[in-house]
Parts: sequence; C-alpha cells; structure tokens
Amino acid sequence: MRAPHKLIGALFLIGMLSTLNAQRDVASDQNPIVIIDPGHGGADAGAISRTGSKEKDITLSVAYKMLVLNNRLNKKPVELYLTRYIDTLISLNDRTQLAKKLKADVFISIHCNQAINQTAAGTEVYIHPKSEVQAEESAYFGFIIQKGLSDILGIKSRGIKYGNFQVLRDSEADCATVLLELGFLSQNDEAVYLTKEESHRAIAFLLLQSITKFLEL
Repeated sequence: MRAPHKLIGALFLIGMLSTLNAQRDVASDQNPIVIIDPGHGGADAGAISRTGSKEKDITLSVAYKMLVLNNRLNKKPVELYLTRYIDTLISLNDRTQLAKKLKADVFISIHCNQAINQTAAGTEVYIHPKSEVQAEESAYFGFIIQKGLSDILGIKSRGIKYGNFQVLRDSEADCATVLLELGFLSQNDEAVYLTKEESHRAIAFLLLQSITKFLEL
C-alpha cells in the first residue's frame, strides 16, 4: 500500500492531468509545451544546507517563479506546466508521464547538488540520449542554460554529463530533456546564493530566456 504522502501526490497529479488536458485542447498549437520538474517534494527534502535550507523548497520556488514570469508576458511564447505546484511528493514515473501526456517539447528537471567535498561548486547538466538527434538537442539546450548561468549570473559551469536518471531515461525521444543541478548546497557561497528569493527570480528569468532561445521563439 502506498504511503499517505505518495497517495496524495498521485491523486494531485491525476487531477492536474485532467485540468491540463482540457487546457491543452484549447491552447494554441503554435505554442511549444514546456514541463518544469521541481525535484523532490513532500517527505523527500533532497539536499539540505548547513543552515537547513531544503532542495525541495528551492526547486519549487524557481519553478513557480518561471510559471509566474511566463504568465505575465504579454504574449506567452510557451505553454509552461509544473510537475508539482505544492510541497508534495510526485513519483518519478508520474513526472515523465505528464510530459508524455502533454507531448512536451522541452522537459527540465531542477535540482540542487550536495557533496562530501565542501569546495565542490557549480552547475551541472545531465542528459540521457534516446536518439542521436535527441542527444544533440538536449546537449545544445543544456549548453545554452549553462552559458547563461555562467555569463549572466556568474555561476561556474561543470559541464554537460551523461546521467542514468529515471526522469531522463523515460523521456520521449523527440523531447529535449535535461536535469539541471543549480549548484551545491554543501558549498557555503552557493548555499547562501541559492536560498535567496532574488536569486530564484534571476535563475527563473534566465531559464525562460534559455528556453525561448533554444526554441528560436
């Protein structure tokens, strides 16, 4: 039997899928579909900084700010959806199913890193190629994201890597899919940066810019 928090997460996603499918029917076919996946949630806090900041809260804050910024644009360039809108635990399978149901063009899973080596710092982008074309598209998308985070926000880039993560492995072959590690909560400076609301807004704006640049909108 599922744990209560997992059941709540599953029921929440089922209800959300029904709503999103209805929205999808009336959405403009010209607008690409983008899924933002805030990592962890509910009982799964993810990485935790020495001051108690939780990965699940940071990723949700960034994702939600992306949603708000996109909705405030006079002409929304993309249809943007989150895999979770509240602090609840959604299964990895349900996260990828959402992207498949909506036939997403882009999928970004947002995370924060942690390491025993407390000097480890910087962003990482992971891809899991389903095809040669998807690998090239995902890698290029990851490059755009990392270049923006480095050039504009000054966050060190640790490159694009191969990762056997389920949200990447189960993605569709025609969907550019990346898992983004924003930085290390185990590194003092990055932990401080990643816990600030203004940082979340800056990252959210940068990610939206990266999406529109990648999609050539």
